[in-house]
Amino acid sequence: MAALASGTSLIVPSACTATGKSSLSCASSSVYGLPALQIRSRRSPASTSCRASQRRNLQIVAASDLKEEMVEFANAEKRWRTQIAEGKVKSLSAKEAGYTYQLSDYVLLDVRPSYQRNKAWVKGSVWIPAFDVDTSASPGVLSQKFMTFMMGGWWSGASVNKRNERFMADVVANIPKSANIIVACQKGLRSLAACEHLYKAGYRNIYWLTGGFDTAGNEDFEREGPVPLQLAGIGGMSEFIGWTDPQRRLAKTEGWQYRALFFGRLLVVFLASDLALIGLQQLSSFFRELGQ
Repeated sequence: MAALASGTSLIVPSACTATGKSSLSCASSSVYGLPALQIRSRRSPASTSCRASQRRNLQIVAASDLKEEMVEFANAEKRWRTQIAEGKVKSLSAKEAGYTYQLSDYVLLDVRPSYQRNKAWVKGSVWIPAFDVDTSASPGVLSQKFMTFMMGGWWSGASVNKRNERFMADVVANIPKSANIIVACQKGLRSLAACEHLYKAGYRNIYWLTGGFDTAGNEDFEREGPVPLQLAGIGGMSEFIGWTDPQRRLAKTEGWQYRALFFGRLLVVFLASDLALIGLQQLSSFFRELGQ
């Protein structure tokens, strides 16, 4: 608590001195909650400036944290790809991986989350997710889910995932270290990260599916599930109207009926949007008349 109060007092000294109060007094408001803020807002308009200064600085801190996370992720991705250059992990295209898997005793390790695996999977593959959907209902997770939806999840179908803490334990329990393992995910990044953990655990015959199942053709693997493998990673409104790269690639090999389906859905979305707008306008007019 002392550290938080100290950190907060560093954030707001200018606004606090404007009110003639100590920085500790201002800091205590943010530490002990909203009621203190409400009391101060009645006493002095400058307290609003103090809170605004705090919000601005919190936004700066959040942006700084995001930048640090992006830099950390970029460094991690560079480290993962170094495995390929050093020969610790061998890369395979979807066609090579499918051919190798069908004609040998290689193990195909699917590390995708359940919502992708349930749509399509390779027959005989071993499924151990590196990450999976966070189903907890804590305030922090619910807030994160709401933000994910508002920041584009409604369009892409993105969800909030959490790390599978038992990932390596389950891998060791199900796959011998002498096995030849093809590691795959939907887009290729999580599987590449999983390769690093496998190598550290003592696995030496590791193969990575470059680009993930997004790059797979219909004939590359013996598939099970309701949709093609390359479509298992899409969702949201973009999937409904066919506005994703995998769907566009698939449309080149499908008949006109495939394109017509999504064109019809797009028309439905436009018509529904127009009807919703007209309905809102009518409701607005109705309430204005009631108020007169």
